[in-house]
Amino acid sequence: MLSPQLPAPRWEIFCSVVDNFGDIGICWRLSRQLVAEFRLTVTLWVDDLTSFQRLCPEVNCQAEQQQLSGVDVRHWHSNIDWQQQQPANVIIEALACTIPFAYQQQMAAQRLKPLWLNLEYLSAESWVEDCHTLGSPQPQLPLDKYFFFPGFTAKTGGLLCEQALVPTLDQFAQDRQAQQQFWQQLKLDDALQYSRRISLFAYGQQQLGTLFQRWQQAGSTTLCLIPVGQLAEQAMAICAGLKPGQPWRQGPLTLCILPFLPQPEYDKLLAACDINFVRGEDSIIRAQWAAKPFIWQIYRQDLQAHLDKLAAFFKRYTANWPGSLAAALWDFWLQWNTEQPLIDSWQQFESQLDEIKQKNHEWRRQLIANGDLATNLVRFVEKKIIMPRNFS
Repeated sequence: MLSPQLPAPRWEIFCSVVDNFGDIGICWRLSRQLVAEFRLTVTLWVDDLTSFQRLCPEVNCQAEQQQLSGVDVRHWHSNIDWQQQQPANVIIEALACTIPFAYQQQMAAQRLKPLWLNLEYLSAESWVEDCHTLGSPQPQLPLDKYFFFPGFTAKTGGLLCEQALVPTLDQFAQDRQAQQQFWQQLKLDDALQYSRRISLFAYGQQQLGTLFQRWQQAGSTTLCLIPVGQLAEQAMAICAGLKPGQPWRQGPLTLCILPFLPQPEYDKLLAACDINFVRGEDSIIRAQWAAKPFIWQIYRQDLQAHLDKLAAFFKRYTANWPGSLAAALWDFWLQWNTEQPLIDSWQQFESQLDEIKQKNHEWRRQLIANGDLATNLVRFVEKKIIMPRNFS
């Protein structure tokens, strides 16, 4: 433990927004949690403040530096003189971004070298456990970089999950009045009158129209909520008259375009819906904490490499499921990710929703037992550099 005279280590997180919101979504959640739950001093470097503002409306896109939720947010751009920046004690290179070499030189020049962590993308593949927390000496500078892998087992870094998140979501899911207030804020006063509510967050999907047709033929009413973006544009092209603020109704199906929600509100949306379609990394993590039936559209890669990653996760996720239940879910997941006809596989999936929800709660308990990503990060840092902490 550091003596009271020594300052607590500073943390810096570098985030480069690639082409979606998962990168900044994960980095922003992690930064806030480190500040709120561990009382750490955290600087978040972000190269795209406009994308950031979609998740956090308080962001000032013109500011070089600003304080948000206790986090020092800095605009990362090409004109920064990195030789004038004092490196933090803990530096996280998040999600395949690269810290400027001039700053790496500054890190190497310190008498006490910073602890440099590469926070990797989420994967369920078995090799992740062998690589988690491995160090890598850098060829050009006297620095080591450690690889930290989020994951689904106790041999990985776990998943992002704030201490109060799961009990808060469970309480919200049981509180009809709180849900009604949430829907009213979205100008959907009649949301609870539908038989089911489906959130639909995905990349482009060739079979979207056939899924809408299936829901139009259902014997129960469906409210489908689509966040603004690529899929919403596609839905508006399919359903004439559908616009933000203007729902589209056909038989028992109602479609609504939602504005991009701040992260805490998106968490509520997942808890308030009966089925959640999610995409990429950040929303799949949050869907697992909501524990409702979910369909994951994984980020697409060349040569169908993403399907191997999808299968690796599915194998872990359904390891304790009856074979017929796992097969019903996998058929729909695979067809959704490969844009194949969905009608038959949707019917099989839909018939198993109650059992899937029960299994999701069991799976969530397994994930909680692994510890959360922020806590596991802090504990790893403690092993490398002595620092005060607050795990209360």
